[in-house]
Amino acid sequence: MKLKKINTNLQKALIENDLVEANELQQETFSTIKSGADCVIIAPEKSGKTTALVLNVIQKLEKEFQESPRALVFVSSKEKLIEMKQMFEKFGNYTNLRVYGVHDKGDIDFDKNHISLGIDVLIGTPNRLAELFSSAGFDVNQLKMFIVEDTDELLRLRLDTKIARIGEAIKTQRILFSENDSERLYNFAERIMIEPEWFDFYENEELEEDDLDDEDDEEADREEE
Repeated sequence: MKLKKINTNLQKALIENDLVEANELQQETFSTIKSGADCVIIAPEKSGKTTALVLNVIQKLEKEFQESPRALVFVSSKEKLIEMKQMFEKFGNYTNLRVYGVHDKGDIDFDKNHISLGIDVLIGTPNRLAELFSSAGFDVNQLKMFIVEDTDELLRLRLDTKIARIGEAIKTQRILFSENDSERLYNFAERIMIEPEWFDFYENEELEEDDLDDEDDEEADREEE
């Protein structure tokens, strides 16, 4: 995959998984995410958001380091967690990053014990992550990335307060991925982020629709004449 200064081991794994060319979303957001800036990424389903998330986490963390998690990723369901964890396993094949996932129906004591052994990436549902952070006492100073996938779905489920509370004491890069834009998304971003950069991959589609509308209007005018 052709991305500027991409980690060679990551690039090798991506190519082996037939990801040779970065799509528009991955290409346009890579440098901003790599810079450490806060950002909000709005794009349709199956536009490569999860792939962008995973490859950027691997790019930034690179390898196993100490015990506390350095990337925290919120997901909307156990199914999303499994999908993302599998993607980390494929794309992180040439790294020794330790990725662990938690969800509402898991054994919280087992989760605590596993996390205490040392992990780099912690993926989980907001409810379970809130329980863990309130009782396990993680070293949040190690966190480099605070990421929310399916932000619009988690906002719909009114989980924004739990996510925001976890992030209150954490000074780190924050990234929101969302399928839809909304006032609620803007308010949430304003609440937890510092001057985020916005990427909206619906804009081109909207412009194309506007152009088509203009063409239809012009054709109607000609018919009236």
